[in-house]
Amino acid sequence: MAECGRVDSNTSHTMDKSITLPPDEIFRNLENAKRFAIDIGGSLTKLAYYSTVQHKVAKVRSFDHTAKAAAGDKLYEISMQEEVTARLHFIKFENAYIETCLDFIKDHLVNTETKVIKATGGGAHKFKELIERKLGLKVDKEDEMTCLIKGCNFVLKNIPHEAFVYAKHADSEFRFQTTNPDIFPYLLVNIGSGVSIVKVESEDKFERIGGSSIGGGTFWGLGALLTKTKRFDELLQLASKGQHASVDMLVKDIYGGSYGYLGLTGDLIASSFGKSATADKDFSKEDMAKSLLHMISNDIGQLACLYAKLHNLSRVYFGGFFIRGHPVTMHTITYSINFFTKGEVQALFLRHEGYLGTIGAFLKGAEEDNPNQYSWGENYAGSSGLMSVSPDMNPMQRARSGTFDMLEMDRLERQLVNLPLLQDPSSYIPDTVDLTEDALAREYWLYCFEEALDGVVKRAVASQPDMPEAALRAEKFRQKYRHKLQTLRQQPFAYGSLTVRSLLDTREHCLNEFNFPDPYSKIKQRENDTALKYYQKAVKSLDELSWEEKQFALVQGVLAGNVFDWGAKAVSDVLESDPEFGFEEAKRQLEERPWLVDSYDQWLERLKGPPHKCALFFVDNSGVDIILGVMPFVRELLSRGTEVVLASNSGPALNDVTNGELQILTERIAAMDPVIEAGLREDRLLLVQSGSSSPCLDLSRLDKVLAMVVRERQTDLVIIEGMGRAIHTNYYAMLSCESLKMAVIKNSWLADRLGGKLFSVVFKYEVPAGKPNKDCGAFSPS
Repeated sequence: MAECGRVDSNTSHTMDKSITLPPDEIFRNLENAKRFAIDIGGSLTKLAYYSTVQHKVAKVRSFDHTAKAAAGDKLYEISMQEEVTARLHFIKFENAYIETCLDFIKDHLVNTETKVIKATGGGAHKFKELIERKLGLKVDKEDEMTCLIKGCNFVLKNIPHEAFVYAKHADSEFRFQTTNPDIFPYLLVNIGSGVSIVKVESEDKFERIGGSSIGGGTFWGLGALLTKTKRFDELLQLASKGQHASVDMLVKDIYGGSYGYLGLTGDLIASSFGKSATADKDFSKEDMAKSLLHMISNDIGQLACLYAKLHNLSRVYFGGFFIRGHPVTMHTITYSINFFTKGEVQALFLRHEGYLGTIGAFLKGAEEDNPNQYSWGENYAGSSGLMSVSPDMNPMQRARSGTFDMLEMDRLERQLVNLPLLQDPSSYIPDTVDLTEDALAREYWLYCFEEALDGVVKRAVASQPDMPEAALRAEKFRQKYRHKLQTLRQQPFAYGSLTVRSLLDTREHCLNEFNFPDPYSKIKQRENDTALKYYQKAVKSLDELSWEEKQFALVQGVLAGNVFDWGAKAVSDVLESDPEFGFEEAKRQLEERPWLVDSYDQWLERLKGPPHKCALFFVDNSGVDIILGVMPFVRELLSRGTEVVLASNSGPALNDVTNGELQILTERIAAMDPVIEAGLREDRLLLVQSGSSSPCLDLSRLDKVLAMVVRERQTDLVIIEGMGRAIHTNYYAMLSCESLKMAVIKNSWLADRLGGKLFSVVFKYEVPAGKPNKDCGAFSPS
């Protein structure tokens, strides 16, 4: 990262046309930037570019048999390697800053291959000469509407919590929607100076089916005439304080109440500005602005509803300068849509609607890189979030929040798709509790993650003992993540629905940002080495049991193994203080049956029937969990004639086992166990990456290869293990085949809320609708 442009503390009060934030926090990775695009509107500029980011990854490599003794008898070695990945940067700033921003970009570009900058928006022509002169690039203008649609398709496909409904008076104003895997068709209502209504049917097929000259420009122009207020945002501010009924003629003003015969309530607007024709008085600026806002919004809302009905479309997205995340405009549009459709159609808004044009322009210029062939993920560490301030701002700069806004997206190594076994992908919600709406749970989990920060920093430094600068990087991580937590305390909706999963993922993103790709690598290595020594003894003791005793012992083993979770403070405290804490001790910690959620008897009955064809097992932790808990369970399934697919993380998170580690562990177990060896040799035991690098599990974003294997193997049983994967996420996931969700509650607060205690057990066996299904137990984590 370029060290440059930081503002001296003595000059930070200078706010005019100069960047008051650290520019290298905004225009990141410029030294590796290429493929620029720019979208210049009336007051905001949006810049996009592609960069390559070099960062460290933890790789594991098995020792061969001859070298093993010389390597200190370790199972595998860990090495830090440099890896290059692609990143997309989107930056939004006020036009007043454009000259300074272009200067900064020019000064820090290094050997860019780019000769052309794609441009869109009304201001692209106005600033064309300035851009070409400053950057030495040729400006190539792209069609505004085409860019808008391309950008909209991109964010809907790649950002799960992109669309939201705005509910002004609800506990949570922002209610994020699950994006349907098939995003088409939809209606996009773009409200700029005028209104364009576009029907989008596929990636490249769309048409403008209508519009209106009465739009944001009308509100601004008439508002300026009526109130003498020239700034758009100030006009909206006036409207937010006004009472439209002082100016508008309502139904009750004409009929003395409601007009019941036609179903019109008394408070309904009968005539916008109707009172101004007869009332002999001056109207306040606030009231006139509010009346005007209602008039414009109602007109646009009715138009949108009519077009949606005409073309049989239920998904209607609103964007453009008029919306731009303003609560007052979102509220009036929402009210209008609800009124005209009687609640049948929801007004949907987009978290990144301000970037749609520049994303589309960028994609037009990057077609040879095939960005649409990859999946992309929002990088929480480098993104500002909805209505949140830019990172690392001092209090004076915070007063100017919104001056700069960033979105960063990382290209993922694999294409992500839905698990084919989801019963209804369009209604699937990974997360069990939405902290955006649950204030009590939100406060607890934010406190919990803040309290755990010291421990994470300590482990991050300890994971890189040979790197003297690790402590400094760890401190930067602490500051970044603490800032994120503070932002989420004030604006829980910043990155979509706030969940335990998003808090964990944000922490992982911040750790990676400062080159701590796997802080638990050495802990995992040590625990894997230790657990392997007990594998044969564990299997031998299981084989000595009767069939029924063995089935219970196998389940108990998975549950006891799941106790070994460094992500749970109650457990990590024990593991820190007592390294000898073992498998048998963990079994004794488990609650006695009946468990908190207990459908073990139904599972046992099912095992007396024919074997499953193929089981997909989403595994959790390294060490005792995978080796002494999961593998004996897998061994039993294989012995029954069931094929097994083990899905593990593609990248590290906490002490979860990664696919690379699991490959080595399974090979080593196969050398000790003929059942596992035969499973591998006969292709009945497969190890596949999940596509995830999270302690939780989103079944709508899994590796495409895994989805293909699930189909080909005709998978009829899904097993999800662990608190993160089976409690925080997927507890309510409905699958089209049998499923088994197993976890131990390792958090006292959560256990208390669920009506249990620490180390309570959740064992939930479910059969899809249409098949016999006895009561499998239930609780409500919310």
